[in-house]
Amino acid sequence: MKKCLVLVLLLVLVLFLTPLVRAQEKKAADTRADKILKKIDELYRSTSSTATFEMEITTPHWKRTLKIDAWTLGMEKSFFRILAPKREKGMATLKVGNEMWNFLPKTNKVIKIPPSMMMGSWMGSDFTNDDLVKEYTFFDDYTFEMTTAENPEKGILYLKCIPKEGRPIVWGHVVIAVEEDGYLPVWQKYYDEKGKLMREMFFKEVKHFGKRKIPSVLELVPTHKKGHKTIVRYVEAQFDLKLDKNIFSLRNLRKRI
Repeated sequence: MKKCLVLVLLLVLVLFLTPLVRAQEKKAADTRADKILKKIDELYRSTSSTATFEMEITTPHWKRTLKIDAWTLGMEKSFFRILAPKREKGMATLKVGNEMWNFLPKTNKVIKIPPSMMMGSWMGSDFTNDDLVKEYTFFDDYTFEMTTAENPEKGILYLKCIPKEGRPIVWGHVVIAVEEDGYLPVWQKYYDEKGKLMREMFFKEVKHFGKRKIPSVLELVPTHKKGHKTIVRYVEAQFDLKLDKNIFSLRNLRKRI
């Protein structure tokens, strides 16, 4: 009789504790996912940043490399100016809040980019306007959860991100792989609404820029466009420095170099 009572009590205890343990595990996973996505969103920006990078664009018919200077202030302001080659020199992009403009020096025109074009190509590359200026962030504009991969790698964590309802984002979902130690991104895979893989972004060659450790090479491959690829290589980068707010102005956008 006593043994039966003990078994019953143990069973009740297990049934009572299991939901609590699962709730604790979910809370821990949610907290970890929050930290990972916040880090990814701010990895190349921080409170402020300035950088010089090369963007190598490859297609089946041509290949070119742009040299670009960039400045960011939080998640709200971004400014990019092309330094080379000569044909694109002086072209620039400014993003302030929810507004974005491109400057074309050959025609001396400033073109405002509507929200519907945020997922369009930037300067003929495989990166979108949104990739560059981060109009949408994983943490604020997606729902997300820790997930598993078909062929998981040791020391790698995986997250699945789905755009929130009402956001003008073309992806059905995005799967992100990060290093378990430090949460640096390894790759990101973008799927359409039907679940078809549309593009892959790989993060390589981790380097220190000042006190910050980041992948210095980003390789973007559209899976539906054979022979297309865009590679970004960071040459210089500084973070958390004081910037002149006039950098992020239409007047500066029109400035010729």
